[in-house]
Amino acid sequence: MAASTPPSPTTLGELRASGHVQRSVKSELRDNLLHRLREGDPSMPGLVGLDDTVLPEVERALLAGHDFVLLGERGQGKTRLMRTLAGLLDEWTPCISGSALHEHPYDPITVGSRQRVEELGDDLPVSWWHRDERYAEKLATPDTSIGDLIGDVDPTRLAEGRSLGDPETVHYGLLPRAHRGIFGLNELPDLAERIQVGLFNVLEERDIQIRGYALRLPLDLLVVASANPEDYTNRGRIITPLKDRFGAEIRTHYPTEIEHEVALVRQEAAVATGTLPDGTRLTGEVPEHLLRVVAHLVDELRGSTAIDQSAGVSARFAVAATEELSGAALRRAAVTGDPHPVARIGDLAAVLPTLRGKLEFEMGEEGREADVVEHLARLATATVFRELLVGVDLTGFTDLFAEDATIETGPLVSSAELLQQFEQVPGLSTVMAALGVHEDTVSPGQAAAAVELVCEGLYLTRRLSKATVDEHRRGQRTVYGS
Repeated sequence: MAASTPPSPTTLGELRASGHVQRSVKSELRDNLLHRLREGDPSMPGLVGLDDTVLPEVERALLAGHDFVLLGERGQGKTRLMRTLAGLLDEWTPCISGSALHEHPYDPITVGSRQRVEELGDDLPVSWWHRDERYAEKLATPDTSIGDLIGDVDPTRLAEGRSLGDPETVHYGLLPRAHRGIFGLNELPDLAERIQVGLFNVLEERDIQIRGYALRLPLDLLVVASANPEDYTNRGRIITPLKDRFGAEIRTHYPTEIEHEVALVRQEAAVATGTLPDGTRLTGEVPEHLLRVVAHLVDELRGSTAIDQSAGVSARFAVAATEELSGAALRRAAVTGDPHPVARIGDLAAVLPTLRGKLEFEMGEEGREADVVEHLARLATATVFRELLVGVDLTGFTDLFAEDATIETGPLVSSAELLQQFEQVPGLSTVMAALGVHEDTVSPGQAAAAVELVCEGLYLTRRLSKATVDEHRRGQRTVYGS
């Protein structure tokens, strides 16, 4: 959302006259969170499937004024959650103009800023800092140094003639620069243990120490870290004294319900319905039933003994699968001239090989990776077929195949070409309604996607046969028959 206009005070005197009251970062977070809870507004919008588990724990930690660690497998939304916390800060907060640490005009903490306050008094220039800029983030890597996080002596300032003991020769690291904001540290166990020790003072005494300087900066910030379970990463650990200094350790998780998984994919996947002025679609449509197949596939993967569950199956798998399906539909439209690019169930088989790199297989499954994923995809498709079309009369489809008729489809078979193989399909409108497509808005692409789902579902429930044929010019074709 666009930021509103910042408040009007531009000097310390004007700020005092306006009645502005200084609050710490954790007080801001607490007060604004309590306001949202009382009003019944979402405390952290955009986080799907965590309302009854993770979010209450995060809310309690914020209300307690605690720094905390988010612990969970990859792709569980830890970074997204950390970044969402900035939305709980005041939209605008005043700071001393030109201050590297964005110090509050009422509370300067560096030597230079205190001198300016003494010299200028109420004429001290004040600027306004938006909450989107008050979140800083660092990916912890083994080569991260104390200088990166805390700070170090700036040799260029020494070269300017300043003495080595002058605090103004210090170049502040990321943590001091997050003063009066939120600092997110991703993959904390990857940080070398000797560097983790450097965080002790920040988390407990709320100050920093740089080399031999008698420098005390009372930092005002919230520190949030993320970590994968140690039994999976094996790259490092959070040392015990540092764990003790965090107020809470919160375990994240994947969505526990298919509806949440579908909602998450719909929110995160870059699949839109935008069109160019000439009517050309910018992306391929991924119908609801195909989103459910992807969600069920992820659920099957997370429960499979062939997958290393300590590594987890990231939500990025489902998001990437959906975006790939959209791309498959758009490719088909470009090659065949189909004006209605809609992804179909047959596109999933072509997409899956590109996603296997996101999975960690158990040692005994070497060489069987493709078979494992394809088998679970078939289970997911059969599940969605039963969920959505149970009780729907499909005899109109089965009767078409009773006279040895066959239907050809494939990645390069257009919607029109697929539908032309049917003179009429009794019950197609009922199927479309069951799939949530309104009859007055149905496109040929959506109809073709529904037909292909029915054919694949009938095959998986052993009411049709299926064969794959490779044709040089026409690409791979799938033939359904009795």
